[in-house]
Amino acid sequence: MKLVPVLIAGGGPVGMTLACELSRRGIECMLVERNATTTRYPKMDITNARSMELFRRLALVNALRSVAVPEDNNFDVSWVTSLTGHELHRFRYPSVNEWRRLICKNNDGSMPGEAPMRVSQVEIEPVLQGAVKALPGVEARWDVAFEELTQDAEGVTATLCAADGAAEQIRCHYLVGCDGGSSRVRHCLGIRLHGQARVMDRFLVHFRSTSHDVLQHFGVAWHYQSHKGTLIAQNDRDIWTFQARFPQDIAPKAIDASAMLRDFAGRDFDYKILLTSAWTPHLLVAERYDLGRVFLAGDAAHQYIPTGGYGMNTGIADACDLGWKLAAVLHGFAGPRLLSSYDAERRPVGLRNREASKRHSETRRDIASVYHDGLTALGLDGEMARAVAGRRIASFGNAENESYGIEYGYAYEESPVICAERGADIPSDPLRYIPTTFPGVRMPSVVLKGDTPIYDWLGLWFTLVCVGTPPSAALVEAAARRSVPLEVLRLDEPDLIAVYGRRLMLVRPDQHIAWRGAACDDRLEAEAIIARALGFVN
Repeated sequence: MKLVPVLIAGGGPVGMTLACELSRRGIECMLVERNATTTRYPKMDITNARSMELFRRLALVNALRSVAVPEDNNFDVSWVTSLTGHELHRFRYPSVNEWRRLICKNNDGSMPGEAPMRVSQVEIEPVLQGAVKALPGVEARWDVAFEELTQDAEGVTATLCAADGAAEQIRCHYLVGCDGGSSRVRHCLGIRLHGQARVMDRFLVHFRSTSHDVLQHFGVAWHYQSHKGTLIAQNDRDIWTFQARFPQDIAPKAIDASAMLRDFAGRDFDYKILLTSAWTPHLLVAERYDLGRVFLAGDAAHQYIPTGGYGMNTGIADACDLGWKLAAVLHGFAGPRLLSSYDAERRPVGLRNREASKRHSETRRDIASVYHDGLTALGLDGEMARAVAGRRIASFGNAENESYGIEYGYAYEESPVICAERGADIPSDPLRYIPTTFPGVRMPSVVLKGDTPIYDWLGLWFTLVCVGTPPSAALVEAAARRSVPLEVLRLDEPDLIAVYGRRLMLVRPDQHIAWRGAACDDRLEAEAIIARALGFVN
């Protein structure tokens, strides 16, 4: 029986990100995916700034951006009566290049380290697949399905099934289910999902067209929306997806997809339908993210309405949190509580994002109620009606694309491996990201001299960041006694103390702060800090 340190069930973006994370940290793994190829089905269409920061750690940003929309194209969301009718209100958002200028201009910790990216999952997965197949220590196998598991105190035995029906058993130290909403791994563990299933019925029309006079009648935008649905510009060139509520009392096979497109556009135009699908989003989170030596990540652990783009993006952070912890355990310098901290850290984020997704969907519903027949009227009455509707839409806002507190302001407040500060008032505004260095938060990003993001200077494992002060010898020595790799980053730029507020920060491999302080000279205190960060403290 073949033995691998980690078996990853599921070769979507989350599973492949986990494989990249493990390989980067010197851990061999096997990844199996039941489908023969990467997805050709339109799913996610936004990779948020936090995911891009994490992809930068894995040296994947340039390859991913090469298949995204042009970097001068905006992220605008426009509400219209129809594609060729009237634009009621446009929420305007910067392009990637404009984001970069904002990041350099506002170098106060309030900006992300990377701009977000507009790209379809159809394009992302082949890039990740190419990267995974080239990684040392990763055996990636498509057209191989995970079927069953048993586990004991020493490891997990998994049964795999190839496309030709041949069964194979694999022994692993740890197994991670990244196998989607219908997760076989989750089913084998008997872990239930909590929340609301089948929130609404949806219908998708994916099509090819170069009729820009219709599809970009009001200019380039990421989403064009009305009470009838949402048009997603997948590449701003020729691939589009229309998402609508499922027509009532009509069987899926009886839906006239062409009529839906013409109705949304307000006129006929040339197109070729690539696929249609009836589907149902959910608002569900697993009751737990682990059981013994088996873990859940991505859609296997949480499922959301697409509003806000939290599905894949939450999963990418799952993979990066779990990846370094598995690697630390397998390298032998982690304590018994490090792996259990995965559930303690990521499940609260999963719950928070579920509620945000629900709020965003409700806002779309509220905006849809603004629509009435008078919006298409001619003359002054129509103009006045559209102006009123536009102001109402603006008043509802577009939090689903502005919730930076959700995207990169989350904190691991209840984590057993964070040196939490008693009475800490960590900002929790879902819309605003307020930079802080309370233990548990993502380290605020700044650009150092030479236009280099500070994250590029962090070590592979833990980093002791020293702002205008010498390193703590006690912490360095404590890390050495635990055999944990620790790099020291000395920052002498005077403006940075105003950003970080503390002179010393212990930063984890996932860029979250484990501890901060003005100094640490006591050996016992240093031992306690390192021990907690590695999961040795009960």
